[in-house]
Amino acid sequence: MIRKGTLLIFTVGACFLFIFQLMSLQLFNSDYTKLSENNAVEKRPIYPKRGLIYDRNGTLMVANQPVYDLMVVPENIEPFDTLELIHGLSISKDELLLQLKKAKRFSSKLPSVIIRQVSKEDRAMFQEKIWKYPGFYFQKKLVRDYVLPIASNLLGYTSEVNTSEVNKKNDYALGEMIGRQGIEKTYENSLRGKKGASFFQKDRFNRIIGPYQDGRFDTEAESSEDLNLTIDAVLQQYGESLLRNKRGGIVAIEPQTGEVLALVTAPSYDPNVLIGRERSKNFSVLVNDTLAKPLFDRGLQAEYSPGSPFKTLNALIGLQEKVITPNTQFECDQGHFYARNAFMKCHCAYGSKNDLIKGIYNSCNTYFAKTYVGIVNKAASPAEGVDRWRTHLEKFGLGDYLGYDLPIGKKGFIPNSTYYDRWYQQGRWGGTTIISNAIGQGEILTTPIQMANFTATIANRGYFIKPHFKKSFSQKEKDSLFPKNYTLIAPQHFETVVEGMHQVVEKGTARIARIKGIEVCGKTGTVENFIRLNNEKTQLTDHSIFVAFAPKDDPKIAITVFVENGYWGGRWAAPIASLMIEKYLTGTVNRKWLENRMLNGSLLDEYAKPLSGKPFAINE
Repeated sequence: MIRKGTLLIFTVGACFLFIFQLMSLQLFNSDYTKLSENNAVEKRPIYPKRGLIYDRNGTLMVANQPVYDLMVVPENIEPFDTLELIHGLSISKDELLLQLKKAKRFSSKLPSVIIRQVSKEDRAMFQEKIWKYPGFYFQKKLVRDYVLPIASNLLGYTSEVNTSEVNKKNDYALGEMIGRQGIEKTYENSLRGKKGASFFQKDRFNRIIGPYQDGRFDTEAESSEDLNLTIDAVLQQYGESLLRNKRGGIVAIEPQTGEVLALVTAPSYDPNVLIGRERSKNFSVLVNDTLAKPLFDRGLQAEYSPGSPFKTLNALIGLQEKVITPNTQFECDQGHFYARNAFMKCHCAYGSKNDLIKGIYNSCNTYFAKTYVGIVNKAASPAEGVDRWRTHLEKFGLGDYLGYDLPIGKKGFIPNSTYYDRWYQQGRWGGTTIISNAIGQGEILTTPIQMANFTATIANRGYFIKPHFKKSFSQKEKDSLFPKNYTLIAPQHFETVVEGMHQVVEKGTARIARIKGIEVCGKTGTVENFIRLNNEKTQLTDHSIFVAFAPKDDPKIAITVFVENGYWGGRWAAPIASLMIEKYLTGTVNRKWLENRMLNGSLLDEYAKPLSGKPFAINE
């Protein structure tokens, strides 16, 4: 009886299990339904128009243009004229056969791409012959059209998603475009929009016979958002022309808002070279140029010693820490600064005396060396003094990422006491040991955008708003995302430094930057340029740098210009910055003699020298 009962229970249980599985497959599980639909219905994506990008004044910078992928369903292919296809669509026979082989390996029933991004002209010419190629069809999609071939480093680029990305991003499909760098990457979600889809009925031979259920399940693509940038396209284009045949960067900021007006890097490239079927080849050329580095954004990624413009910050810290006053005078002993184990050459004449304003516009190394030593030695220990000095600089946005809305950048470097304790025996160093920090050399590193930002902070007399590139924010978003970041410097101290910077342009080292009718405040810099060659420190041609803002009492623009191997600040950087300021504030340039010198000037011979690299062949 027990054996019969066990057998009965087993039999009944098995029956219930089969019944439950049958119900599950038929009523609840859609896997086989989807598989059946995949065989009978073909889904074709409808790609939305990617969002347009405008500058701050409504000038269209980035639009879209149609291209067509030649698709194939391998099962539906019939013998065709290979020569006509390869000549009509500019593809080699070997490449065509390879792509057909890959498509068949992927699926004989599902569509695959054979030729990507066929131009609308080539597609129009071949479309009338497509009937002779069963199994082939064109699928339309949109790629970028960079209406103004500028700001490639800022805008970034798009390319097709790869298999790995498709596996990670369920809402992307092979062949779809995605933002790779710059604005295109940061604002991918809003620029992309949402795909739609069309469904087509297939017969038993896997041929399209018409819309599936009269298009009842078709969905329209959802429009993407257009984007307004803070960039002034005219100023950006002008900056790029001024840096032609040079290497360096320009960053211009509107001080009161933190909006970036121009972000120029040189050498650069036409963003349209990264569109179309030649994209991969062009990208390889750009990547492999390791000397000019056209894909390297010098405004955001290059880290340089800030040089003499850094003296303005040491002046402000000295005033706040009561190490100096505006009237404090230091004498230039023998035209140099001497201290134990320290020597610093100074441009000022032997025996000359400078107060703070004169120290700034004469760029007196001695003045700021003594100020810096006073800052470090004022505290209970040099370590405490350096850390206090560093805290001040951090409030100017130095030594860390600024948080702007682009995906790349460097944080620069401001040393602290821990750093020097590692280099020197603890307690065996002081202000004179690290005296190069007084004039923005030594271990200090900044990016051009950080320098433009601290210049904007001085222009604002003590605060900055995080630099950013998107303009179209609501007022509520602006208040939340872009608060004022205040320094630790009392507002009254800025007026002395601002006047010193004004005198730099009026009668100091940057007289070439004077603009009739506009009060410009600036500071030149000649930055020493060293590399390590054969394990020895070797000096190359100095860099040219200039920071400025204008007008003095109602600043509309703050700017940094950095020209690699440009000799000294007044030779290249100061003229370029003043032309940018004049162009932005007045809409024109009256100093044609200076403009022509900068536009036609070239440093290619300098870069071609041994150890300095060679010029970039595509778009220097």
